[in-house]
Amino acid sequence: MNHCSWGGGGRSCCVTDVPPPGEGSVLRRYSSPVSSRMKMRAARIRLAAALALFVASACGSRAEVIDDVLSSLSLGVSFLERQHEHINLDGAVGFVLLQAELKEAVGTWPHTDPVSWAQRTSAVALLRRLDQALDKAFIALKRNDPKYYKEFEPLLSWTFWKIPAEGVSTDPSLVYPSTMSAECYDEQLSDKCLTLLLGTWKENGTPCIVTKPCLDTMTRFGCPHYSLSHQLLYFLVGRMGGCSNLLKGDTRASRANVTEQQYQNIFCSNMMKTNQDVVAAGLTEQTVDIFTENILICGLAGFSDFFKADWLQHILGLQDKEVGCFGRDHSILSQIIGDELLEQLQPHRRVKRREKILPDGCSSHMTAVAVGALGGYLNFYLTEQDITKRPLS
Repeated sequence: MNHCSWGGGGRSCCVTDVPPPGEGSVLRRYSSPVSSRMKMRAARIRLAAALALFVASACGSRAEVIDDVLSSLSLGVSFLERQHEHINLDGAVGFVLLQAELKEAVGTWPHTDPVSWAQRTSAVALLRRLDQALDKAFIALKRNDPKYYKEFEPLLSWTFWKIPAEGVSTDPSLVYPSTMSAECYDEQLSDKCLTLLLGTWKENGTPCIVTKPCLDTMTRFGCPHYSLSHQLLYFLVGRMGGCSNLLKGDTRASRANVTEQQYQNIFCSNMMKTNQDVVAAGLTEQTVDIFTENILICGLAGFSDFFKADWLQHILGLQDKEVGCFGRDHSILSQIIGDELLEQLQPHRRVKRREKILPDGCSSHMTAVAVGALGGYLNFYLTEQDITKRPLS
């Protein structure tokens, strides 16, 4: 029996083969009174019906979750369509990650039933809108800050980003016994280290350069929050950029056997602890950005245990339904007028990469990490192999 079939391309999400009552049963090898056989048959019918109901319910839940994610992403893309002139580089990268995630999704989307087919059609239309909006955003970025655009141009191509096919889990035993109270990196050093990997540190620069300051900073244990996420991002950019051995210059005996994957395991295990702590304490305006960024980056690294159903609801709840962004602050709209005036007076002033409050009070960075995280959730739910083994909760 096929309930809410999501099969296609070798994948089967919600297909449960329930044999007709009585078929193949080992009980047939034994003789029994007619009444006994009828009772057993009735019991099997009830069991089959219960299983069918469970699978249909689980599949229905999944379809509803995917609908919610697609609706939220549609609002997010509408926001980009309106604000493409104002988005900063971090914001653009977040939407490029979504672009890569959507292309992966529509290419592997199971479409053997009408509901799934309709959802894929919606995703294709959404991707078309996103492609057009990003093209306009890139033109504005290149015009507003040509040097910065050039340095990070490789990250603005969806083909740079590889969407993980298989999921791994974090390890609580890798959590640091204590962490530093302050960040242990600065944005300028992080930018420099990334451009050395990308080969954009100068015209026709050699890529995959790892300096000692970069290696020391990006492999330092005990770093908190954004330092931790940027350490992970460094390794992801290196891997996706084709840098084969980032650790070859590390001569420390204590790190001799630590691999790039093990660093990623360590970082994401600690980022998981961070997220668990901020949820336990209650998400605030100060913690929701790092919470969402951790889901995005560790999800991109393949740690599928970040895609928790209740965390998804937290992210969806952050969206301003009026304008489509995430992290909108109505209290600072008056402050933005002064910021816009300053930009007009200093048109070549470098826009801070990490954050930019847009004209409608929206957070560029928060919106970027949110749409990227939602794209990760979309692929996660599409590639779950057996809903009966891992129900939504």
